[in-house]
Amino acid sequence: MEIKARGLTFDVYEGGPADGDPVLLLHGFPQDHREFDLLAPKLHAAGLRTYALDQRGTSPGARPAEVSAYHLREPTADAVAVLDALGIESAHVIGHDWGAIVGWWLASAHPDRVRTLTAVSVPHPKALGLVLRTRASQRARMTYFKVFQSRPAERLLLARDGAVLRAMFKPIGHRGDKYVEAMRDDPARLTGGLNWYRAATGNAPDGPGLIEVPTTYVWSDKDGVVSLAAALRTRDWVQSDYEMVAMRGISHWVPEQAATALAEAALRRIGGV
Repeated sequence: MEIKARGLTFDVYEGGPADGDPVLLLHGFPQDHREFDLLAPKLHAAGLRTYALDQRGTSPGARPAEVSAYHLREPTADAVAVLDALGIESAHVIGHDWGAIVGWWLASAHPDRVRTLTAVSVPHPKALGLVLRTRASQRARMTYFKVFQSRPAERLLLARDGAVLRAMFKPIGHRGDKYVEAMRDDPARLTGGLNWYRAATGNAPDGPGLIEVPTTYVWSDKDGVVSLAAALRTRDWVQSDYEMVAMRGISHWVPEQAATALAEAALRRIGGV
């Protein structure tokens, strides 16, 4: 369905029992709502109602041209506005990658709207920022940011039938093809996603603070981006019931590579409220 909010039109994909507790699913880059296709049915079977949001840059009707429109304040406000439009006072939030970061911002700035948070892959931004400043190894893991922020990023990522993107998705095989094809067929979709990186200046004094909602953070040891050090420091930023789940042998693409284990972690968090 289409949801009009903040002058934009967002695509939202709902499923599960109509009377189930609401779960807001927030995707990352370079994916879309379909990264939760394996997870959502497991949540539905547990009686939950899911709303998978194609965030700004991905929804065709929500692609502002200005890079500044992708500062994390904006997708955070989008999530609140979409919940308002759906008539949902508060929801369980599950976010992966950039969706996890929006989840951290949402839980910090609008704790009344977040029943529980399950953040997947990306730790609390302040924890990550600390380790970035103090460990060269973490900085090395994130050098791709400069590539994604560069002007030729679109050309580089789509060259040779999206070879770089396809290589990124190697751990999930052909499941990644649909995302590459979507961006190849609609390059504005790729630009919208890259603008999240371009809007990230590294100066975020207004970023998320302490989290006071029940939280689970899911980290995987084959994720080439987030070090264990950054994962462990996330505990410092949650002043509520907290669990860190470490998945062994799993890459960055947790919702598609380890949907069952992720569902178990999310349901344990949701059921603990």
